[in-house]
Amino acid sequence: MSLTGNSAPGTGHVGTLTPDQTAALKKLWAAIYEIQEKGSVTIVPEPVPVPGTPAPAPVAASTGWGGGWFGSAAPAAPVEPVVEPPLTLTLEEIGLTAEGVHTALWNNVLGDNPDTLVLRFLRARKWHVGNGLTMILKAFKWRQEQNVEDVKTLGDDELEKEYPKFKNQLEMGKSFVRGVDKQGQPVVYLNVGLHRPADQDHRTLERLTLYLMETGRLLIQPPVETVALVFDLSQFGLGNMDYNFVKFLVHCFEAYYPESLGAIMVHKSPFVFWGVWKIIEPWLDPVVASKICFTSTDAELLDHIPAEHLPTTYEGGKDKYSYQYLPPVEGENDRMKDTATRAKLQGEWNTLAQQFEAKTRAWIVSADGEKDKLGQDRADIAKELRTQYFKLEPYIRARNQFHRKDAAGHSVVQEDGTAIWDYQN
Repeated sequence: MSLTGNSAPGTGHVGTLTPDQTAALKKLWAAIYEIQEKGSVTIVPEPVPVPGTPAPAPVAASTGWGGGWFGSAAPAAPVEPVVEPPLTLTLEEIGLTAEGVHTALWNNVLGDNPDTLVLRFLRARKWHVGNGLTMILKAFKWRQEQNVEDVKTLGDDELEKEYPKFKNQLEMGKSFVRGVDKQGQPVVYLNVGLHRPADQDHRTLERLTLYLMETGRLLIQPPVETVALVFDLSQFGLGNMDYNFVKFLVHCFEAYYPESLGAIMVHKSPFVFWGVWKIIEPWLDPVVASKICFTSTDAELLDHIPAEHLPTTYEGGKDKYSYQYLPPVEGENDRMKDTATRAKLQGEWNTLAQQFEAKTRAWIVSADGEKDKLGQDRADIAKELRTQYFKLEPYIRARNQFHRKDAAGHSVVQEDGTAIWDYQN
């Protein structure tokens, strides 16, 4: 099975790039390095040809008004390339430092292939390198401003102290991840009927969203790069509607976590929702909107999610699963106190990151394709980086409920970073 369709050549994912896409990836990596070294970078876009207007069908020559100038076909207009002006970006105008770019880049890579991260922004900006660079730098700036790292380094109890009712959001099952769909995408269920805007501070809800975004990334297994969302509206009423939160969620997916959504199922929407939908729909990027489908019955969910993976709370589902929050376990983050081991593992990670960057710099100026010698060297180092990241992770990242063991002694996320779901069929 082709997971998320990413195996087809030219789809813009690692291992599928065309020569033009590889060239764009090289150009973006080069720009990321140059802006760190010089504080600014100028990107000269490649000319884009525009098809000329086709000539009208030839008319047979004749005497009088039927021939001559009026009866002859005019030649096709010449194809003139559209040349966009060079784009200059500076770290000062973005509000970042060179160190900030480097730190944000590698904090954001986690266990992914570094190319996977960069390609998300290129695809989101239709392979326009300048726009892709602008987008990724603004995302780095946003992560810095939002202090996204604290949802990884702080445990659930610490986040509760900082953001009141944080754990309550997890306990009530307002949103949870369970299993994968037919494309191998983790499925996020959002029970909208459990949400009331006034029940929690907006800061808590936004922090919870970032926590779920960063936690969910652990559940996505290569070559899959996306998640599926099920918006369960079976208990929806106007009192559940939170326009500010919807705007925040949409903006996160479009601007800061691009190319992360594979499918969106809006499930059992009542009549009252359609007035809300008319307000929300214009906010959506056309690419995101194209991934939305409306399911009116539980049986329709089975078109997307295997019965063995669908909870029995939905008719036709066979997974005897009922959401239960797994609370923190005493001592689960003790390895974060082991500074000596952390420093050793971090040093090994840093060495691999430096090797990847050195190979990337050589690859940028070579004629090497994605699958040739330097390209393969980079891919091999990326695999080592993933292995090393999960050795390091317990020393730099707090445990979450997907690391914790349930009553049967099973945890979803394993020590090596693989995610194994224990379906209860």
